[in-house]
Order: sequence, then structure tokens, then C-alpha cells
Amino acid sequence: MSFAKLDQLGHKLEALEHALAILGADEATHMAVGGGEKRAEAMAALAGMHHRQATAPEIADWIEAAEGETLSEEQQTALREFRRQYTNMTCLPTEFVERQTTARMRCEQLWRDLRAKNDWAGFLPALEGVIALVREEAAMRAEALGLAPYDALMEQYDPGHRAGDITPVFSELKTFLKGFVPEALAVQDERLAKTPLRPLSGVYAIERQRELGLAMMAAVGFDLTHGSLSVSHHPFCGGVPSDVRITTRYKTTEFLSSLMGVLHETGHAMYEQNLPKQWSHWPLGKARGMAMHESQSLFVEKQLGRNPAFWDWALPLVEQHLGEHWSKADILPHVHLVKPGLIRVDADEVTYPLHVILRFELEQDLVSGKLNAVDLPEAWDAKMRDYLGLSTIDTPQDGPMQDVHWPGGAFGYFPSYTLGAMMAAQQWAALEKQHPSINDDVAKGKFDAVTDWRRQNIWSQASRFSTPEIMEHATGEKLNAAYFTSHLKERYGR
Repeated sequence: MSFAKLDQLGHKLEALEHALAILGADEATHMAVGGGEKRAEAMAALAGMHHRQATAPEIADWIEAAEGETLSEEQQTALREFRRQYTNMTCLPTEFVERQTTARMRCEQLWRDLRAKNDWAGFLPALEGVIALVREEAAMRAEALGLAPYDALMEQYDPGHRAGDITPVFSELKTFLKGFVPEALAVQDERLAKTPLRPLSGVYAIERQRELGLAMMAAVGFDLTHGSLSVSHHPFCGGVPSDVRITTRYKTTEFLSSLMGVLHETGHAMYEQNLPKQWSHWPLGKARGMAMHESQSLFVEKQLGRNPAFWDWALPLVEQHLGEHWSKADILPHVHLVKPGLIRVDADEVTYPLHVILRFELEQDLVSGKLNAVDLPEAWDAKMRDYLGLSTIDTPQDGPMQDVHWPGGAFGYFPSYTLGAMMAAQQWAALEKQHPSINDDVAKGKFDAVTDWRRQNIWSQASRFSTPEIMEHATGEKLNAAYFTSHLKERYGR
């Protein structure tokens, strides 16, 4: 049977994906600096091998023949995703995939070194090379998929989402936030004038922070027998569902940024760990795009980790691991602190979407050729001044060099973050409606109802439906940005 051949192919591709994922995670965490060139060669060769197997001409025949076979509903859905994957992968020649993989990895390795030195001039040629390849990729994908170039890139991260649909939503959100940020800051100033912020001690050993993070990961549902926590330049979740690798970065002067990073990546990891194991070798068994993935990470970080009820349970753990006693009244002003800043991953819940919208706008111009990499520092600075009243003109390390996405060639990814935040707020509202006592459970450290709801409505669905369909099944309605703005108003407004 032709479907059986696709099933066998899925196992082979999964094995190569496993190797690539683990090599990639190791490269970002444990590999010696001198190993970069050979690691890039090895991963490029593996990526080429994967691409050749996944795009073999006979696969088209198998898919067509399988459509005439008697298949279960599950197999029919899997076949649809096999076709979608094949169409997207055959857009690109194997030679291009190998060349692009090498360029991305070398640029990312260079970024790790030069970002710390604020060396934009040294980094620029490598980034220009990656952008040239991204434009080449976008053109090939656009022709094959019948989409605009940027939409063709977005399709790789969020199937079905289009820039034309997102732009008006983001424009409306940007207008709201540019008015709401001053309001949230004013509310905060009034509160702090009455009760000043209790200072952090500034003495937080990395190992103690790590143990605190591990304790919280396990409590909210992370399976430590199928995952681990490491350190990297940029927090990420990698690896494979049976061996998820998450990372954070630490500051000994404070502990919240690392802890929130751990919770964020734990949300990603729990999604991966709970995908249907019987489908793991099919495209059907993969996570449904990065907006859905970000909704799961932001759900843990924002809806749980910044929920006042969470800290009723969490504060004794903080005292146990860090040796500091905090009252809820003292810690929440830190957890909910609104402070426009330069760094996206450290941004508060209110200003964070503006960081994403800035990147969404710039990368569309980069892909189209309207903007070139050499002009990025000025373009970035202009938008930062407009949206957040801050300047990065003298610190490109805090501007266009701050994220790993562009060095790694991940253009079309950034919209997922804010779409995910909107989705997370809507998912929490649906959960709260179904379980009115959920905040009481969270305050007691009981996360079973939260985990069960997410497993039933999100994780178990994998790629069975489109993102909009999963959202509608889970929450009873299509994506509605009003849940996100209401969430912000309730937590940070008057």
C-alpha cells in the first residue's frame, strides 16, 4: 500500500529530524567555539539528506495512489499533511537547503560572538548573506505556493496566516498600546508612590535559580525524564518530544527574568511532550504552527506565571531555594512591573507586543527589498523611538542584533509571538469559564485542571486542524483580540 510507504518514510524522516534537533541544541549550549565550522558542515549534510528523502519524486506518486486507498479518518488527515509538507519541501532544491543551512549556522555562530562586542560592522556581511538567501527562498516558495513572498515564509511557521490579515489587527493593537502604555505607567506610579518597590537583594546564585526553575517546571507538568534545562545565549526550546531541551540565561542580580524565561520555554516543552506519540513520525503529529506554540509558552509564562494566584503557591518555593522571604504584596509589583525597555525577551506584558510589531514591519521590508540590512540600525531606531520612546542607534546589540531569529534565517516567525499572546488570553478565558475555581487551584499549586484542559483541547489535536479551527473548537469562537486587551486592562489598567 502506498500509505504504508509514506508511513515508513515518516519513520526515516523522524530519525533525521531527531539527529538534527539534538545536534542543534548541543551546538547552542555545549559545543566548543572551535567546533562551529565542522558542526555546520555536518548539519548541512544531514539537512540535505533529510531534504532529498523528503522530496523524492516517487513520494508524489505514493500520495496520489494513497488517496485512492481505503484509509481511516486518522490516515486521511495524515495524508493531507503529508501532501502539504511535500508541497512546501519541494519548493527548494537540496543544494539550496545545504547552502542555506551552512550560511544560517555560520551567521548565528558569528552573532553569538559579535553581539557581545556590539560589532555591527563585523556582523553585517554575514547577515546580508542570510537575507539574500531568505529573499531567494521566499521567491521560490511564493511561485510554488501561489502566495506573496512574505506570506510564503509565514506559511512555514503558521500555515494559513497571511500578512494582509495580521496587519490590520496589529495596527489596531499598536494604536491601543501606544495609548495604554502611558495609562499603565501612570497607574503603576500612583501605586509605587504609596508603596515603594522593595528592592531585590541582588545576590542570586545561578545554581539556586536553576533548582528553583526545575522545581517550578516539574510542578506545572514538565516531564523531567524526557527533558532538561541548560544555559544559552538566547532562551529556546529545542530537541524532540522524547528529549526536549530548554534553556534560559541567568543574572545574579535578579531572578525573575530567568524564571519567567524558564516558564516560557516550559510551555513550549509541555506542548511537545504531550503531542500524540502514535503520530510522532507523521506531519500530522507535529505542533500546529508557531502561533499555537507561542500561545502555549505564553500561557504558562503570562496566564500562570504572572497570575497573582500563582504567587500564593510560588513564594514558599522562592524562599526555600533562594533564601528570601517575600510577601505577595512585595513581589507582584516586580512581576507586573511595566518598564519600556530595549530587549524583547525581557519586556513586560504590556510593551512586549510593540517589540514584535516593530520586527514584523521591518522584516516584511527586508524580504521585499524595500529595506536593506545596512539600513537596519536607523530603521530600527526610528520605530523604537516612535513606539517605546527609546533609542538603539548607538547599541545595535540591543537593536537589530538582539535576537537570534534573523541570523538563523527565521523570517516570518515574529508575528507568532503576539498572535500567541492573544490566543493564550482567549484560551485562559475559556478555561476559566469551564473551571470557575481555577485560580483557587493555582493558588494551591494544583495544575491538573489546567494541564488536562490544554491536553484535551490543544496538545492532542497536533496538526489535525488549522490554527483557527483548533482555536474555535477549544474556545467556542474564532480568535478575538478583545480577550487580550481586556486581560491587559484588568491586570494593568485603572
